[in-house]
Amino acid sequence: QLPAGSLQLTLYQYKTCPFCSKVRAFLDYHGLPYEIVEVNPIMRKEIKFSSYRKVPILLANAGSPLQLNDSSVIISAIKTYLISRRNTLEEIVSFYPPIKTVTEKGKEVLEYENKYWLMLDEKETKRVYPVKEVRVEEMKWRKWADDWLVHLISPNVYRTPKEALASFDYIVREGKFGPLEGLFAKYVGAVAMFFVSKRLKKRHNLRDDVREDLYEAVNEWVKAVGKHRLFMGGNHPNLADLAVYGVLRVMEGLEAFDDMMAHTKIQPWYQRMEEVIQTTGG
Repeated sequence: QLPAGSLQLTLYQYKTCPFCSKVRAFLDYHGLPYEIVEVNPIMRKEIKFSSYRKVPILLANAGSPLQLNDSSVIISAIKTYLISRRNTLEEIVSFYPPIKTVTEKGKEVLEYENKYWLMLDEKETKRVYPVKEVRVEEMKWRKWADDWLVHLISPNVYRTPKEALASFDYIVREGKFGPLEGLFAKYVGAVAMFFVSKRLKKRHNLRDDVREDLYEAVNEWVKAVGKHRLFMGGNHPNLADLAVYGVLRVMEGLEAFDDMMAHTKIQPWYQRMEEVIQTTGG
């Protein structure tokens, strides 16, 4: 529990972005109040203050204002702050330095190599992770959510022209668009993303029917949680549970989500996640 008002948070996001959804799931589960600024995905004027041009961005003030970038860095840094009060949030954020790397296509990007680590001392680590394997498992599946699961979303929600149009109708309805921007985004964006999804399918070596990859990934997660645990974290969700739930819930209301619920074993775990987040104050 933090003293009221001791941590002021503002999340800059696209509501339908899976990385943003991960951060919201984390903040909601921990009962942390935060303001949301919905970013216009075309103009992005709301984040013109930032040289980092992606979302989510979290502005945090725990005595001094800070900008946190990258969903997994945000989650690891804030979780560390909640557990360990030895360091200021500013000191904790400094433990996650961005490293410039160049992709195969020559594009310069920022990477955070230690973003799945919580910066805890030995006593704190044993309290949170009683055995080493618990920590290793959580980190493995957080990385899996970022490196694999998230890449199955677009090919599935834009799988057919009909699904692409339904997805963009949802994006425009939930996002921040002007009337003309929304109309343009809905129809032109749907067509564009239908073809982009085909390229993504090829890039990530997905099957002709991308639903099969989604079903396989989701059942792989359910198998990893196992039959004898409510969550991967045991009786309570851990950071891997929150990451997977955050990624999957951006499909709610779409055909891909309904198909996933009907053709995989994810539903009991997913419903438990919904209930526990609502109960804890999200």
